[in-house]
Amino acid sequence: MAVDPLQVLQAANRRPAPSLAPGDSAGTLLIAGATGALGHELVRRLAGRHRFDHTRVLAREPIRDGLPGVKTVVTPSTPIAQWPVLKADTALILFEPPRLYYDRERALWTPEPAQLPALAAWLRECGVQTLAVVQPHAQGRLPEALKRGLASLDEQAVVALGFDRVILVRSAQKPAPEHFANPAERLAAWMLSIGRFMVPASEQPVRASKVAELVDVALRIAPPGVHVAAPELVWRAAQGELRAVVEGWVTPALPAP
Repeated sequence: MAVDPLQVLQAANRRPAPSLAPGDSAGTLLIAGATGALGHELVRRLAGRHRFDHTRVLAREPIRDGLPGVKTVVTPSTPIAQWPVLKADTALILFEPPRLYYDRERALWTPEPAQLPALAAWLRECGVQTLAVVQPHAQGRLPEALKRGLASLDEQAVVALGFDRVILVRSAQKPAPEHFANPAERLAAWMLSIGRFMVPASEQPVRASKVAELVDVALRIAPPGVHVAAPELVWRAAQGELRAVVEGWVTPALPAP
């Protein structure tokens, strides 16, 4: 595939992102949607290992902070645009719903996909320079042309806000459990379930721990710019050499001499 010379020049002129040593920290992290298995893994990995000086997690109601260095911030009932400004350097947006059998997760605030532009604009006002968004999608249903680029006007609006780095991770989500009103619906769903076996392995969901590790590595080494991880890349990274896959993803390829 031909490489656009303009992209090569832009990549060469970008300042490299600082690479953090294991003991280094990087300002304040703000997490919106620290729920589900993925939210738990990211809080454990980024906050539990003191990757950041401070970690703030948005919540719907006051809860006792259980992890050192992590504090919850109760969101007002007003529209996001009217929220008071919080100082932060890096932000994560996750859309995984809370696990209802975890009382603590029910108290956390989880954004709706439609709130992405407003939430990103508020985060930009908070001083956030690096924004990472994990966008779950129904496996096998994202058009090929949109897997590696901006898939909606909302994502384009987020990029236009002027963040130094935007990291979009498209992670295939597991199908939600189905509920049937009668045996006929159950039979029809069983007959149509053959379609699940037609989804390529590279678009199957991966473990939350691997997605969290991918996001962590990307936050460490990604240079300024917009980086979109397609479902196939997320799956490939989970199979073995994760850091090598992430490095190949965020590092622009240079043309052969």
